[in-house]
Amino acid sequence: MRIERYLGLSAAARPDKTALVADRRRLDYRELDDLTDRLAATLATNGVKRGDRVLVFMDNCREAAVSIFAVLKAGAVFCLVNPSTKADKLAYIVADCEPAAVLTLARLMPVVSEALAGCDGVFVASTHGADDAVPAGAVSLTACLAAEARPLAHGGTDSDLAMLVYTSGSTGRPKGVMMSHGNCDAAAGSITTYLQNTPDDIILNVLPLAFDYGLYQLLMAVRLGATLVLEKSFAFPQAIFERIREERVTGLPLVPTMAAMILRMRGLEPGFLPSLRYITNTAAALPPAHIERLRDLFPGVRLYSMYGLTECKRCTYLPPDQLDRRPGSVGIAIPGTKVMVLDDAGRPVPPGVAGELVVRGPHVMQGYWRDAEATARVLRPGPDPGEKVLHTGDLFTRDADGYLYFVGRRDDIIKTRGEKVAPKEVEAVLHRHPAIAEAVVVGVPDPILGQAVCAVVVSADPALAERDVIRHCARHLEDFMVPKLVEFRPALPKTDTGKVSRRLAAETVQAAP
Repeated sequence: MRIERYLGLSAAARPDKTALVADRRRLDYRELDDLTDRLAATLATNGVKRGDRVLVFMDNCREAAVSIFAVLKAGAVFCLVNPSTKADKLAYIVADCEPAAVLTLARLMPVVSEALAGCDGVFVASTHGADDAVPAGAVSLTACLAAEARPLAHGGTDSDLAMLVYTSGSTGRPKGVMMSHGNCDAAAGSITTYLQNTPDDIILNVLPLAFDYGLYQLLMAVRLGATLVLEKSFAFPQAIFERIREERVTGLPLVPTMAAMILRMRGLEPGFLPSLRYITNTAAALPPAHIERLRDLFPGVRLYSMYGLTECKRCTYLPPDQLDRRPGSVGIAIPGTKVMVLDDAGRPVPPGVAGELVVRGPHVMQGYWRDAEATARVLRPGPDPGEKVLHTGDLFTRDADGYLYFVGRRDDIIKTRGEKVAPKEVEAVLHRHPAIAEAVVVGVPDPILGQAVCAVVVSADPALAERDVIRHCARHLEDFMVPKLVEFRPALPKTDTGKVSRRLAAETVQAAP
């Protein structure tokens, strides 16, 4: 099924049901369907056609949800970009996917304008305040949402691309993960099956929509005709708890950072959020001690530990009734899919032996946008004729019952706060500082972040301080990519061929007191 059909079906079945609560405003399914029709018509009028890419450069707001479904109704492909993305990285994404349109917020227009410098023919629509002028170089998104709706017949199928999700890779350059409508539908259907979601669910999401874990909260809610409460931040947990009580939220997706914040809070009584039915966690595994404390704090709430990656959305989940027996496991394959743990020769490994996790199923991506070489490395021939299976590059073991346990990563990607950071991308920024002679970036264990980004630096100026390095990075990188630690060294460890050894650098950092 095409993803925009979710909205049409839910609007027909439950027109007056609340679909979205965002910025303290409510939209029912009829209103959400109507707004997306209007914006889709505007996009089509301005040249957006089947298969075109449209950047959605926004935070968690009503307009972002409307934009996603409007792009799909126009037959196009949406590409959500984290609003903390800086102009140079956005310019790379623009050059790579060549969008026909950009939908954004007024406060982000300076970044958009810089990224689009020299690009002609890109339609840009931006929000603006009631008394504010429309930002230069854009048309009013508010006016687009008030435009006349008209039927659109783009002729698309569920094999068309639905979205591009840019994710960091080992090269340091973001890669566009291509997900078809069929991929997204398979993933959403599988996840809602094991979570036992219904139209009565009310899901609160603070995770960025540009993070696929956050995005799928929207897709799954609309698929079911449920309600999504969209919030921008978990910086003030008590405010989120109040929203959960007000809206009688039943589902709460977490990442380990959020769980750690909850567990550090004092005065929380067990069962203090009685409407919750389930909590999910992914991005990184929760320590067993955290799982135990969360279960004490939320008695009767089903807690799901999960594992996934952007290239297939979700791989595994641990049924809540297995938490006591296997607290360190990330579970079994999600419904309708299969996972295998293989050795380097492609043979299944016995229980307890580490091997690479390989994923089969209709949720596996189509490939990386315009990167056949990278695609061929991870999508390889499967058991069935013409089938491609996903080689994750992550090492797992399985027990005698087939439950999986994460061991480590084969590549150098740092996973922090649920986001993936390519060390080479951070290193490229570090090397732009005139006082830095050499630099290598590694991930170090952190009980809250999962991994913290650490820069190991050789300085060309004795006056260079840690704060100078962090400020420099903050000017060019998203906040989650900025190093949390900076260590100064007289020299970096090298291999026999003279290359900086990331492995040796990581070992010395992790061994430091």
